[in-house]
Amino acid sequence: MSTDGRLLKGEQTRRTILCRAADIASAEGLEGLSIGRLATELGASKSGVFTHFGSKEELQLATVRKAVDVYREHVVEPALAVPKGLGRVRVLLDAWQRYQREPVFPGGCFFHSTMAEFDARPGRVRDAIAASQRDWRDFMERCMREARDLGEIDASADIPQLTFELDAVCRTGSAHALLHDDPAFYDRAARAMNARLAAVATSTA
Repeated sequence: MSTDGRLLKGEQTRRTILCRAADIASAEGLEGLSIGRLATELGASKSGVFTHFGSKEELQLATVRKAVDVYREHVVEPALAVPKGLGRVRVLLDAWQRYQREPVFPGGCFFHSTMAEFDARPGRVRDAIAASQRDWRDFMERCMREARDLGEIDASADIPQLTFELDAVCRTGSAHALLHDDPAFYDRAARAMNARLAAVATSTA
């Protein structure tokens, strides 16, 4: 029981560290992370934080994984809770905008920040961020194809192109909303996405 208690406490500490790390990275980038800074902010020892990660790169990689888990909870899981089809696509896009609007992270979308930071910097961290974005696009495309297979999206629709356009519009709306401190850009993005979906929706949908 004593060993189990220590393991549980260790896992709780790790989660606390990663939650704070993801918050920092969303606003300042992954390079803004350091074991010393996290130890100071959380009132922990450097050695205690170091034990969980071992290096700055491992801390960055663990933070990316944490952000993926948060994104899945707030965006992907709500979509999976509704039946396949155009309704799932709409719930997915609504959940994505809600994740950005709230915002879940203080710096807005974690991946918008870290993609810009690491897009031209080869290495394990960039690879992890890129993999998360491939998984996201694959999931969006899957939802679109399901809607097309159900006859709710026109059979001639170019699904990868449609996914790219919706992804680009939602990201751009969020970026401008944050930059200009103007939530109207979220509304513009929502209108653009709804119009794009309406253009490919069938009478069945």
